[in-house]
Amino acid sequence: MFYETRRLDSPTGASLAYHHQSANEPGHAILLICHGLAEHSRRYEEFAVFMSQHGFHVYAHDHRGHGDTTAPDAPLGRFAKREGVRKVLDDVAAMRALAVNQHPGLPVLLFGHSMGGLIALNAAVTQPDRYDALSIWNSNFHPGLAGRLAQGVLLAERALKGADVPSTLLPKATFRAWGRSMPEKRTDADWLSSQPEEVDAYLADPLCGFDASVSLWLDLFEFTYRGPRLVDRLPKEMPIYLVGGDADLATNGGREVSWLLHHLQRHGLTRTTCRIWPKTRHETLNETVRRNAMAEFAAWASTSMRPPRE
Repeated sequence: MFYETRRLDSPTGASLAYHHQSANEPGHAILLICHGLAEHSRRYEEFAVFMSQHGFHVYAHDHRGHGDTTAPDAPLGRFAKREGVRKVLDDVAAMRALAVNQHPGLPVLLFGHSMGGLIALNAAVTQPDRYDALSIWNSNFHPGLAGRLAQGVLLAERALKGADVPSTLLPKATFRAWGRSMPEKRTDADWLSSQPEEVDAYLADPLCGFDASVSLWLDLFEFTYRGPRLVDRLPKEMPIYLVGGDADLATNGGREVSWLLHHLQRHGLTRTTCRIWPKTRHETLNETVRRNAMAEFAAWASTSMRPPRE
């Protein structure tokens, strides 16, 4: 069952904490979930159970520096002392190998929310022959000038105080600024969801809401710019499903999700779908639309996967 924490020793040296939900028999595909920044994979239980009822064997792991995953070079809030991007992607590859070994011959759908979407696209362009479909929710691959300025700030912070301490300025310019701009002005995390109970659960979770290190932020920007640059590596017929919310400040009201759609289409990806949900903030899976969003996604996923490998 999904609530049980299992362990996988990754080639990167991490002990990956992961959760698994078996498909209702017979399962016809594998779903790998990549979670977002400053959260963990157990928050995806409702989604995992829902997708298992639609024939998916679901696997979700805690990334380095998150949740219950442990690694000598990855305390909470840091991917790695060095080569964080490579190690995070190698961990995803290790989880894929585990899932495929358990369910040989089934196609693999890679899913990511927010930071997880950054990771998922980068994993797909790194090993394009290993994934049969891709879904990215609430991710911003087009931060524009603000993103380049943020990189400059991070490099200055690294020079002044080192890479393995929390960034002082980035949380103020993002999460806290977004929280203060919400109409209810209740907590700094209200930008995540319009549902107070979901925000309160996030704030009460000791594994959520921590400050990311300077190095982790720099790794995130590497993911942000690297993924779109390499989309030509993806098979042109790969099914890709994008989701955003028109009240999500992290993606400029969903406009940066639409930017990714057009970017993929300009590079010849022919099976792209995009859904921008109205009155929806950053965590679509914790919003009022979540049941409809999951149902539409399950219908797309069930009909869009490639035939199983021989």
